[in-house]
Amino acid sequence: MDYASSLLGLLPGGRRTPGLKELLASVESYLPTEQVERIREAAEFGASAHQGQKRLSGEPFIAHPVAAAAILADLHLDPDTIIAAILHDVIEDTPTPKDQLTARFGADVAELVDGVTKLDQIKFKSREEAQAESFRKMLLAMVRDLRVILVKLADRTHNMRTIEAMTPPRQRAIARETIDIYAPIAERLGLYNIKLELEDLGFRALYPQRYRVLERALKRARGNQKEFLQKIERQLQAALLKNHSAARVERREKHLYSIYKKMRRKRALLSEIVDVYGLRVIVEDVDTCYRAVGWVHGVFKPMPNRFKDYIAIPRVNGYQSLHTTLFGPNGVPLEVQIRTEDMHRVAESGIAAHWKYKSGGDVESMQQERAREWLSHLVALQEGGSSEEFLESVKVDLFPDKVYVFTPRGAILRLPSGSTVVDFAYAVHTDVGNRCVAAKIDRRLTPLRTVLRNGQTIEIITAKGAMPNPSWVNFVVTAKARSAIRHYLKSLRRSEAIGLGQRLLDQALAEFTLSLKDVSEEAMHAALGELGIRDLDELYEKVGLGERLAPLVARRLLPAGPTTHDVSGAPLPLAIAGAEGLLVTSARCCFPIPDDPIFAFLSSGRGIVIHRENCVNVEDYRKHPEKWLPVTWQSAPDRHFSSEIRVDAANRTGVLAAVAAAIASTETNIDHVSVETRDENTSVLVFEIKVRNRKHLARIVRIIRRMPDVLRVTRTIAAHARDHGHKYPENLKGSS
Repeated sequence: MDYASSLLGLLPGGRRTPGLKELLASVESYLPTEQVERIREAAEFGASAHQGQKRLSGEPFIAHPVAAAAILADLHLDPDTIIAAILHDVIEDTPTPKDQLTARFGADVAELVDGVTKLDQIKFKSREEAQAESFRKMLLAMVRDLRVILVKLADRTHNMRTIEAMTPPRQRAIARETIDIYAPIAERLGLYNIKLELEDLGFRALYPQRYRVLERALKRARGNQKEFLQKIERQLQAALLKNHSAARVERREKHLYSIYKKMRRKRALLSEIVDVYGLRVIVEDVDTCYRAVGWVHGVFKPMPNRFKDYIAIPRVNGYQSLHTTLFGPNGVPLEVQIRTEDMHRVAESGIAAHWKYKSGGDVESMQQERAREWLSHLVALQEGGSSEEFLESVKVDLFPDKVYVFTPRGAILRLPSGSTVVDFAYAVHTDVGNRCVAAKIDRRLTPLRTVLRNGQTIEIITAKGAMPNPSWVNFVVTAKARSAIRHYLKSLRRSEAIGLGQRLLDQALAEFTLSLKDVSEEAMHAALGELGIRDLDELYEKVGLGERLAPLVARRLLPAGPTTHDVSGAPLPLAIAGAEGLLVTSARCCFPIPDDPIFAFLSSGRGIVIHRENCVNVEDYRKHPEKWLPVTWQSAPDRHFSSEIRVDAANRTGVLAAVAAAIASTETNIDHVSVETRDENTSVLVFEIKVRNRKHLARIVRIIRRMPDVLRVTRTIAAHARDHGHKYPENLKGSS
């Protein structure tokens, strides 16, 4: 049988997938003959095992694993990794047992193949759970051998190259997973070429029309800029040679998906993106890198605040380079990256550079060490909880936005953007996080929930016997901190949880100059019945574990508790699940009504205040998570609630009366109306009205919107903002 010819598959569009001939030619360039023969033997074994199987594109199934192996061969990886890529579907899709692979190709190959084998045969409750469980296995296999992820990424890269054979919905699902999970993993490991290809292929499958439009626009721009860049390249090369530097200058172009993300993030046009094109200067050593910055700045002036030193402080995946943005000819911004040959190799192949086939020893590289440091947390993260929770926790660490802070001894710690002091404490050590009681930022005491900024020096103050606060879970950002806090709280012995809950509840009652001893037995039994709790120990346990908030439970225990009223003092027979038996007031800044997503905040003297989730005031309240309360509308009583709408109308005689009459026709009462003149042609009418729910409000809006003089109808998000000249409207177009 001619295996080389059987492994050549024609892809959609006339492209050929790399076959055995191309793979062998690639590995022959850096591997000895006996290893090349092992790879040929593996390809023949795989072709025999997959005999008769075809892919959706119609090509022989074996073409896919051979093409994945060719991707790894381009990175000059070791023979075992190449063989594992060829055989990565054998255990899953054929009757071949793992023992047979071990006997034929060795234990390392068999373990690698097992590490990338999918879990399709396991029955899960949902597709999401299956995806998450497969992802969990893949990451934990990476802990044992990082080459697992290299094979997995090559497998995904070739699948994305041939995705046209799938249905559009399936293409979009795989593309989204690729962009959200696999491309960030590739970036986290420094595999930039694979990361960029996965993002561009995912972008094309997810948004084909946007991809085509942007691709055409870039082709036109590249045609116009080609001669321009060549001229700049010559000028920089001349400056480097003048200073006796044997450097080379390369042109680089930002990839489609990177440009698309930047356009969306900055809400900018393509012409406004400054670093679509750039140049890369590669020099012989680190000292010359810094010298080259001066030489480059001597040719073109640098843009202020656009210099980044990733050599002194490398990125979390080991990437090193100097970045500077220059004012090019005619003021066109131009980004220049300056690095050594070693840095360039790491930037191109990242962690894969560690496994490039060597005849000599095995030296641990910086990017290898950092990848292992990240992966060492995964075992702790996967303890307890569902696979979906594990996936969400890991996704936090996959994205590259980082803040760099210092320990008191000057060591640098890299944390996700938005990390707090508690995240820093757990990054130092789990025991430090569990026992932290206070912190200093740049020698000044600061709250534990303080968000960190670049360059700060953090000192954690610990105390013997201290333990994590359940409320920390509400503001920590890193997966390690969240997992450690939850794990600690879950592992507390019941007696410890009860003791902690009792102390927390006693502290909460102290705000009302009471203690647990002052609470009558009748009040305690009544509160237990309202909360659906069997006995006092269970109540203390739930408070200690953070399942019940101590301030809210304390309010239920107050003697002769107040009845539930609204802001005006009128009875409020409002069923809010989660606030039973407490004073409930309705916020007048955003006027929540039934069916609105709502948010509850414990306010001193006002009890539980209900806000809409998109109320601008809620942003301030989120800084105090210990006073949050998750609530929902339990039922919609037969009563009316205040709401506020804003009507932009033509400034004509009688328009106010006409709109008021339209509102009255829906049997809606108007409590208050105000009129503002925006300009000579437009008036703004603000009505405070009584409605039953969102459906009632939407019906009123539809009737008003049909009126000829009405230009726009919106529901205001925060009334107080309007009083200060800032409007936060909520468009009710298509309201439920």
